[in-house]
Amino acid sequence: MQKASPSNNYHYNKRLHSLARSHRKSMTKSAAALWKYCLSRKQMNGYSFKRERPILNYIADFVCLELLLIIEVDGWTHEIEEVALNDKNRDLELEEVGFKTLRFSSWEVLNRIDDVSMIILSEVKKLEKCLNK
Repeated sequence: MQKASPSNNYHYNKRLHSLARSHRKSMTKSAAALWKYCLSRKQMNGYSFKRERPILNYIADFVCLELLLIIEVDGWTHEIEEVALNDKNRDLELEEVGFKTLRFSSWEVLNRIDDVSMIILSEVKKLEKCLNK
């Protein structure tokens, strides 16, 4: 399988475009907060993130295509064993094509936004170093 890269869109799933658009129009409070305070306007070391991006058979909450970094904001349903297992399988499938996924709970985003921001920035810097090698 070809690795994902910012120069190609083979991983973009056009079939999920409409659903992704509707997700963008109805973001959760926690996703909206993460977008506003951390990921919009190139706030992460100048890297651009996209919201609700169809990748493979999934819609990623946020993705930086240049770094192949996905950020997910999980509500309480992701604590259910079956959903957590699906998340793990999804993360593995995305990893196989080159993506790294960071997951945060809605509670973390709403109550510890500064900590979440620092964790994301740390990962951005780590991936940036790998890109520059």
